[in-house]
Amino acid sequence: MERKSHYGTVTEAITKLRAQGFTTDFNLEENCISCQPGKFGPEEFEIVDLYRYEGNSDPADEATVYAIESTSGIKGILVTGYGISSDTYSTEILKKLHSH
Repeated sequence: MERKSHYGTVTEAITKLRAQGFTTDFNLEENCISCQPGKFGPEEFEIVDLYRYEGNSDPADEATVYAIESTSGIKGILVTGYGISSDTYSTEILKKLHSH
């Protein structure tokens, strides 16, 4: 994966990615990634790009923005917290997503 550009904020990254066709909002659930059309396993996705943000003074501002695409062609954005903001099942799903 080659990073093409860096965006200054999470909001800017989301706006620019939407303009590139990543229009579906993805969410993490236990053992899957979900969106309006349904639920999918992490093996059904490829990470196209990712952007990681660290809060300068507040650890709650730490987030990762993923531009992902499913094997069926659904392109979207997954935003996750990390550090103290992450939870166990999110970490496990993300490990599986990263391995594909």
